[in-house]
Amino acid sequence: QVQLAESGGGLVLPGGSLTLSCAASGSIFRLIAMGWYRETPGKQRELVATINSGQATHYSDSVKGRFTISRGDTRNTVNLRMNSLTPEDAAVYYCSVRYYGDFTTRAEVWGQGTLVTVAS
Repeated sequence: QVQLAESGGGLVLPGGSLTLSCAASGSIFRLIAMGWYRETPGKQRELVATINSGQATHYSDSVKGRFTISRGDTRNTVNLRMNSLTPEDAAVYYCSVRYYGDFTTRAEVWGQGTLVTVAS
């Protein structure tokens, strides 16, 4: 069974930087994409950034130019480098992986979330 391990959340000052990491483990036949999403109380989960198996990336308008998503050094890992953080970026960040479990079965798994707090 595929599982995700998230790390890197914590407390950072406004204007600071933080890097989130996510590693997928289990029976992934072929990776489709990995990404980061975030939730704030009163708001539904929103996309932050994604990267697919061909290294193509997508960012929400609110983080363009500040966040960078990249594939990790090991297979089925992803990093999110967050720069110039503001209180509006504070949220629980969730990692996701979309993959084929075999030749025909498509699936998606979510991590448990890691808390990012931006405050002075």
